Amino acid sequence: MTPPGPTVMTPPGPTVMTPPGPTVMTPPGPPVMTPPGPPVMTPPGPTVMTPPGPTVMTPPGPTVMTPPGPTVMTPPGPTVMTPPGPTVMTPPGPTVMTPPGPTVMTPPGPTVMTPPGPTVMTPPGPPVMTPPGPTVITTSTYSSSTGDMAVYFDHRIEAPESSGVPSQVAWHSTQPILAVASNSSSTGGNIDLYLQQGECVESCHIERPDQPTALRWHPVRPVLALGWENGEVLLLTHPSGEQTALPDTHASCITLLEWSSLGSRLVTGDQMGVLAVWKLDARGRLQGTHLVKHEYSKPLTCCIFRPPPPGEDVAKLARAAVSGDQTALDKFNWRKDGRTDSLKMGPQEGLMFYISTADGKVHCVDERGKTSALLSVDSPVQKLFYLERREALAVVTETLMLSQYTLGPEGGAQELMKVKLSGQSGHNADMVSTENGLLITATGEQVIRLWDLERDDNYVLSLDESLGFERGEVINCVSYCVGKEILAAGTSHGRIAMWRMVVQPSNSGDTKALWKLQTPTEVDGNVTQLQWGSSLNLLAANSLTTVLILCEHVMSAHFSQQVAAVQLTPSQLSITQFSTGERLTLRADMHIKGVCVTKDMVTVWSGRQVTVYELTGTHLRNTGSFQCESQVLAVHGENIYTVEPNRVQVRTPQGTVKQLLSFSEAEGNPVLLSVCQAYLVVGTDTAHVKVFDLTRREAKAHCNAKNLPEQIANLGALRSVKCNANGNQVSILISQVNGRPDHKVHFYDVEMDTVTHFDFFTGRPPSGTSPPEDNDRQRSQATELSGRCPVSHFWDESEPRLFVCETVPVGSESSSSSHLDMVDISVVTFFCTQEHGLLLQDCYPRAASLQALLALDVPHYYFTCRPGERDPGPLEVSAPALPSPASGLPPAAQAPHMVSRRALRDFVGLENCEKATRDAMLNFSFYLTIGNMDDAFKSIKLIKSVAVWENMARMCVKNRRLDVARVCLGNMGNARPAQALRKAEAEPEPEAQVAVLAVQLGMLEDAEKLYKSCQRYDLLNKFYQACGRWQQAVEIAESHDRIHLRSTYYSYAKYLETMGDKNLALAYYEKSDTHRFEVPRMLQDDSSSLENYVNKKKDKNIYKWWAQYLESQSDMDSALRYYDYAQDYLSLVRVHCYLGNIQKASEIANDTGNRAASYHLARQYEGHDEIKQAVHFYTRAQAYNNAIRLCKENGLDDQLMNLALLSNPEDMMEAACYYEEKGSHMDRAVLLYHKAGHVSKALELAFATQQFSSLQVIAEDLNEDSDPALLARCSDFFIKHGQYEKAVELLVAAKKYHEALQVCLEQSLTITEELAESMTVTKESRELSEDVRRDLLEKIADCCMRQGNYHLATKKYTQAGNKLKAMRALLKSGDTEKIVFFAGLSRQKEIYIMAGNYLQSLDWRKNPEVMKNIIGFYTKGRALDLLAGFYEACAQEEIDDFRNYEKALGALTEAYKCLSKAKSRSPGEQEARMTDLQHKITLVKRFIQARRLYEEDPGEAVRLCEALLEEPELDPAVRIGDAYGFLVEHHCQQGSFQVAYRKLEELQKLLPSSKVGSYISQASLDALQRAVGVPVGRGPVLGRGDRRDSGGEEDEVEEDEALDSQQGD
Repeated sequence: MTPPGPTVMTPPGPTVMTPPGPTVMTPPGPPVMTPPGPPVMTPPGPTVMTPPGPTVMTPPGPTVMTPPGPTVMTPPGPTVMTPPGPTVMTPPGPTVMTPPGPTVMTPPGPTVMTPPGPTVMTPPGPPVMTPPGPTVITTSTYSSSTGDMAVYFDHRIEAPESSGVPSQVAWHSTQPILAVASNSSSTGGNIDLYLQQGECVESCHIERPDQPTALRWHPVRPVLALGWENGEVLLLTHPSGEQTALPDTHASCITLLEWSSLGSRLVTGDQMGVLAVWKLDARGRLQGTHLVKHEYSKPLTCCIFRPPPPGEDVAKLARAAVSGDQTALDKFNWRKDGRTDSLKMGPQEGLMFYISTADGKVHCVDERGKTSALLSVDSPVQKLFYLERREALAVVTETLMLSQYTLGPEGGAQELMKVKLSGQSGHNADMVSTENGLLITATGEQVIRLWDLERDDNYVLSLDESLGFERGEVINCVSYCVGKEILAAGTSHGRIAMWRMVVQPSNSGDTKALWKLQTPTEVDGNVTQLQWGSSLNLLAANSLTTVLILCEHVMSAHFSQQVAAVQLTPSQLSITQFSTGERLTLRADMHIKGVCVTKDMVTVWSGRQVTVYELTGTHLRNTGSFQCESQVLAVHGENIYTVEPNRVQVRTPQGTVKQLLSFSEAEGNPVLLSVCQAYLVVGTDTAHVKVFDLTRREAKAHCNAKNLPEQIANLGALRSVKCNANGNQVSILISQVNGRPDHKVHFYDVEMDTVTHFDFFTGRPPSGTSPPEDNDRQRSQATELSGRCPVSHFWDESEPRLFVCETVPVGSESSSSSHLDMVDISVVTFFCTQEHGLLLQDCYPRAASLQALLALDVPHYYFTCRPGERDPGPLEVSAPALPSPASGLPPAAQAPHMVSRRALRDFVGLENCEKATRDAMLNFSFYLTIGNMDDAFKSIKLIKSVAVWENMARMCVKNRRLDVARVCLGNMGNARPAQALRKAEAEPEPEAQVAVLAVQLGMLEDAEKLYKSCQRYDLLNKFYQACGRWQQAVEIAESHDRIHLRSTYYSYAKYLETMGDKNLALAYYEKSDTHRFEVPRMLQDDSSSLENYVNKKKDKNIYKWWAQYLESQSDMDSALRYYDYAQDYLSLVRVHCYLGNIQKASEIANDTGNRAASYHLARQYEGHDEIKQAVHFYTRAQAYNNAIRLCKENGLDDQLMNLALLSNPEDMMEAACYYEEKGSHMDRAVLLYHKAGHVSKALELAFATQQFSSLQVIAEDLNEDSDPALLARCSDFFIKHGQYEKAVELLVAAKKYHEALQVCLEQSLTITEELAESMTVTKESRELSEDVRRDLLEKIADCCMRQGNYHLATKKYTQAGNKLKAMRALLKSGDTEKIVFFAGLSRQKEIYIMAGNYLQSLDWRKNPEVMKNIIGFYTKGRALDLLAGFYEACAQEEIDDFRNYEKALGALTEAYKCLSKAKSRSPGEQEARMTDLQHKITLVKRFIQARRLYEEDPGEAVRLCEALLEEPELDPAVRIGDAYGFLVEHHCQQGSFQVAYRKLEELQKLLPSSKVGSYISQASLDALQRAVGVPVGRGPVLGRGDRRDSGGEEDEVEEDEALDSQQGD
């Protein structure tokens, strides 16, 4: 933009180009003036839907156009910015970033306090009448379960006249009994007991002249322990007033009293350090004298019992067992199925305790009463706490020093940590601790200090002056209520501050406690002591002048017949008449515990008294009052219904009983009443329900009493019962047996006598209750309603099908994290019919300004609200406050606004429609819900109102019926939503389509929910942007829609710029990474700010932009400085050249090597005819074509060659042509042609000029893709010059394989595997026929065979398909492993035989695996004759080496079998061979027989052996030496050494060259030598046949196994 003043010059350079993008349409309306300046660039992006709304006026500046319809907004995309100079700046487009995962974002909403336990609606005991006149304290506090407004009833204690100033108060832990100690200067000390409403128990009054110093209630029994300053200790029993004095043990002031957890022990201590332990029975009566007495010599300050170790909770187990829990039952019946793990109840009471003294010491007293010193601190102990989770003891001293100690099982203590607490020193601090380790202290300051001992965290709570607290108001005391989770604090100005604890989950999965300050309760005086107590959670406040008892009461409210009554204070009501718009105030003379209204009557009751007022216009008139102890009440017409045991009384307004509605003992006592139209429903304490018809003069039973426990499991008690306008449906809320509120709403169908339910925990009705629906809708409904618990319910007063329920989230059982919008309180509306069951009609979150649902009366919901607060939503409708007439109530009677009404979804804009339209809308909604479109359209066919059709379109959004919505939009005549809906059909998610319709109808909350439910975060992002909710849009983009994160940042920055927030806009421009263009544009009117931004960012692109701007302003020095910062060397050189400083430009170009700068400088030098400098800088710029051009023009041939080699092929060709034309440096021309890829030209030129060295270089680059003629020519050249290997490579490349082989053979070149593979032609190739290919392969293999490369020859023979030759080649290689593998792979008979023959030539005797392969190959090759020969060889081997004739016989037998099966070409030869084998077998058998017979008959064995020696052809079947050795051994054993010697001589004659030791054992030879005295030879010669057992046994076993395995085969 060009501001008024000096003209801004645009720097020279290319024009800034604006990329084309979608045209932005400007809607009709007042034109927006755009000041002159650069155009605003709208980058392309997704469409953002802008809901209808008021027109947004755009202030002057960058134009932001917001059309009334869908506006096309384009996120930042690739914007091209062209600054002066050739450089183009292109900011990146949107970066796609994958989010880490769906993050659940929970928007803030109204806080709902979940009660610590359910409130079971049981009628309280007899109430005590509150006399009129007590001060009433009202505070805006939510009730513990429903969030209803509550009031605190303030009861001042009715202290006797003799009582003095209250000094101490103490509540009983379970019973509503308050003990108050007071001091009086005249009467001394007093003790009084008070009931819930401050009534004094006269029988329990005690007066003593001494002052009371300690009060402590028995934990179970109504027994109060009292300590006095004279050392006396009394036990006071309520209500009898019985006093029991403990034996005199103490002589000084009692400083402490402490009971054990069950009250069986009482510890007393005094100022002198005397400690006593007393035992009491189960009734709280003293048992004898003290058990233990210790003296510590120092005043005792604190005492605390150590809790017992955890055991089984018997009461909890018993309840679980009664409810049917099998695990709990098994624990009680521990002998079942032989189980031995009995119930571990553990100690019921811890009797060990810790005591502290004024000198800072802490002692431990164990169960036996033995005391021991535990630890010591620097100053007196003010408080002791026990942390059960850590099993640690916390000690706080008077100097506010906190120490923690771990406690061992034997009583030892070890310090964990020590820290100084903040607070006023010297002030008596009031301290309390909670079960979860939270220490709360009040030290007379304006804050409360809290220390989380579990997390080691601390923080403070302060008073808020906006809630009514005053400046300088200090906090004196604190008290924490566990049941309500409320922290109460008393102040110096008479106020009671209350903080409610809200537990919120943190990101780490842990929980964090937050404290919400409530409106204060005001009392008189200075509050010095607070204490919560009793099971009713009552609060006692001591203000020095009196004691107040504060009791919380949920404010009563009722609506009927367009009249609403809401309790303001305990005795005041606000009454609103919606039919006339008048609001009145009713002040009663009693504490109101309930109210019931009709159009003519207001009835209030206190539990003891009922008062009836007549309502006429603006007047309220008391028409009757009567005593009645009924806790519940209902009104219909002129009848009042009260309860008493086993019956309901029907009374007149004056209290006269007109009729009794009796209930049997089994049906129980009525405790719940509710009237709707003319029907009364009664619920009893035995969970029976009964409906009465009130249309007649007397009430008549509409049905029999229904016993609900028979139909509903785990039913503990009824919480609430309501009936519909027809009396045929009853809705029921219950509490479970364990006291917790049930998640279900139960429905009793009176006509069908059936009970069904809707479970809000799962968000679904039971199967069969509702008709089958679309799965998506069921899932959506379950998601919306799951994880909740109903707290209140209502039926419409006139429409029997319409039912509404108020729900809150389940505390620790909330639904899954997929919920993005788990609001605190939801209002859910259903249609309930017999035919279709329960159908969801609407569900929406209750506004934070509303308190509780009061009623449903079409067309409105009615809510209670805080005084002066109203629902700010557009759907809220309130009764107008009309002025009272002059004759009416005084102005003080004008009631505050306490009731707000909100139109039902289907009746927004139709609140005042006639009944026919109202019924038609209800019918349409009902039929639309059940999917009956015919009846739905019939119900509205006569409606012409556009507002009605718009409401029906809104229904379609809720029901997600787009088909019906189109009809409604057509009747509305609104084209824009119809067009948007038609465009939305392109979205795949139905929810996204419905969301578009919701946007067009102004239902923005529904659209937001729909986008979230379908997880279309991109559309949700656009929606937030269109609504101006930029912060939420940014959060969604950062967590779920990161793909559009930068575009969102950019759009937000543009928005901020239009709003004038340039600083924040600048930050988001930077986040969107568009700041390099957008920020200078935005700040161009503010030069100083822009310069500061440029200097601050230190961004090179921005530096460059700023330098260009300065250059355009002729500020060359500054421009050079910023160009230097930006490292834009081109611009530096350009400016220096412009300024004539070319030497400086040369230095920059040389130092940086920047190509653009060098090119610019080369152009400058060329213009000045400095050719060498120009060539130099062209070369640095890699602009070789320009450098080559200058070299050619100026004859620089040497530089030309170098430049050509650096350049591209085109420049090389040009340089080569230059050299060729010039006729000099032909080697350079050849080289350049070659480098340029023009090989043929290079070769021609090399041959022509006889450049042999160049030819060799070129040939190295030749391959099979080269010209075959060239290859052949080059090969001939290499053959002539003796370079045969290179010639062979070229011949192979030329595919002249035979010539290549011929050269290899002639020149004895070794064929390598690589060369062989290059000459191998694949089968798929069509270069050669199959026969030629095989012939070529065999020739290659033959060549390899000649050269001894047998493996390669085998490979090529195999590829040629000649496996026999391949096997022969492999056999020559001697590679046994490959031979075996190849034979097994080839599966040919001849190859099997060849492999077997080869293996037989090896040393198969030592390798059983080889023997096995031989047998296998001969068998597979069917060479049985060869196999027989192998078996014969094996047999001979056994005989010669091992003398094992048994195995030899087996081998011979196998050989005979194989030979008999063999097919021989010469039968005669085979027959002779078989005869020879048979003869050998016979001889071996005879020898074996002789050896075996020797053990039984040696003589016969010798005879057989001698006969065997007579056989003519005994050897080699049986070795002669073995036969003679057998005989020699025999005769030696028999002692016939002469005969043995003769046999030995015969052997030596037959085998003169053999060593006899080979056949005869050395022992026999030695014996023979000694006997005959003649040397018979030396020791045996170990030869081939001499295998001893120690050496040859293992090999023998291996061979035996091999033979046996083959014989087995």
